[in-house]
Amino acid sequence: MRVTISRKAHFNAAHRLYRKDWTFEQNDAVFGKCNNPNFHGHNYELIVSVTGKINPETGYVMDVKDLSDLIFEEVEKPFDHKNLNLDVAEFENLNPTAENIVVVIWNKIRKRIKPELDLEITLYETPRNFVTYKGE
Repeated sequence: MRVTISRKAHFNAAHRLYRKDWTFEQNDAVFGKCNNPNFHGHNYELIVSVTGKINPETGYVMDVKDLSDLIFEEVEKPFDHKNLNLDVAEFENLNPTAENIVVVIWNKIRKRIKPELDLEITLYETPRNFVTYKGE
């Protein structure tokens, strides 16, 4: 029997969508207002879901407190109230789109949980725009 546990978290961050190797006009045509040179921000909502077998000794798939601490250390602390383009090393040469952010988060959390557990990350950039990544 496999069960999924999930933990919600959030962080606030600024970013600018653009490619350094494109002209301003190219960036503006593709990214529109998200290409604002002065950046813009989002109140990101995050759902981290871990799926696995229930440990018969503890009754847990994973201790939710451990998952909460991991999310804080790997996502909230380094991303919250930051400019993703300027303050977060993973985005120095990676456009901080929602798609790229969710993959970065997945990779950071994946290395901290047991390999037999499946991981899914859902990231809401706005209440109506969100992305999901399962490591595929």
